[in-house]
Amino acid sequence: MRIACSLGSMLSVNEVLNCAEIISKTKTDTIWVPETWGVENFSMLSAVSGKTSDQKIGSSIINIYSRSPAVIAMGAATVDTISNGRLVLGLGTSSVPIVETLHGYKFEKPLERMKEYVEIIKLVSTGKTINYSGNIFNLKNFTLLIKPQRETIPIYIAAINEKMVNLTWEIGDGVIFYLRPKNEMKETIAKMQSKRKIDVTCQIITCVSKNSQEAIKRAKKTLAFYISVGKIYREFLAKNGFEKETIDIFDEFKKSGFSSNHELVSDSMLTELTISGTPEECKKQLETFRETGIDLPILQFNPVGDTMESFRLLKETFLDG
Repeated sequence: MRIACSLGSMLSVNEVLNCAEIISKTKTDTIWVPETWGVENFSMLSAVSGKTSDQKIGSSIINIYSRSPAVIAMGAATVDTISNGRLVLGLGTSSVPIVETLHGYKFEKPLERMKEYVEIIKLVSTGKTINYSGNIFNLKNFTLLIKPQRETIPIYIAAINEKMVNLTWEIGDGVIFYLRPKNEMKETIAKMQSKRKIDVTCQIITCVSKNSQEAIKRAKKTLAFYISVGKIYREFLAKNGFEKETIDIFDEFKKSGFSSNHELVSDSMLTELTISGTPEECKKQLETFRETGIDLPILQFNPVGDTMESFRLLKETFLDG
């Protein structure tokens, strides 16, 4: 069965490369590399591709506000060539704080913007001269100076709310889910896959330790972080069974930051949204995620203790089979 791994934003460049080299000796489907405000994604994907030969290399995600669609298409074509046709291009809208505060752009028209980005990237990737006229972008006589490795690079879209989910099934090759309760995800996958089949992935906060409580604490801290800083996750989870928890976690964050708000993550929230515990506990939890209809679970590596020791335990738990 397919399985993937995401090498998170808190890892150093060398830690990402060392983990990628370890993964290269397994049958892992895809290595996903995130981009927040640390390492630049295309550079890191190129470096990771040099440490591997079989695994696909995925961006999870490149946001569609910090680069033009043509620049993303150029970066994708470059990495796809370097990796010998192994790129999976993951795109997302990111969030208002990142787009407006860190990049200085207006977070406007995310659906329309995503649609035009995907259309332009697909056209540019053919290597042909393109002229594109949209409501947001207009390109004239754009042609890549390099011959693309492939005329079609698979595009996966990070989707949370219903409108983006619908758009993803309309124009995407795959979807990247994150922080979705299992029952909701199962219903959504069944509904959408009946319309059109695409590759369904879900990135799952994953913390493995021989000490179950240490793993659980680490997972709770990661989950509390995303709920505290991500308004879109708070609102989505509040609508899907976790209103009290999201309010409590966010209120505590506003009072005291991240010092203790993870303690307000409930057991049910932890079970629905993460994988955490001992190796045996985590294996069982992964199976409950597979039962939702996910094609490709993406284990978001969150170190518990020493990074490389923790990663070797994750590899032994999930990737050696």
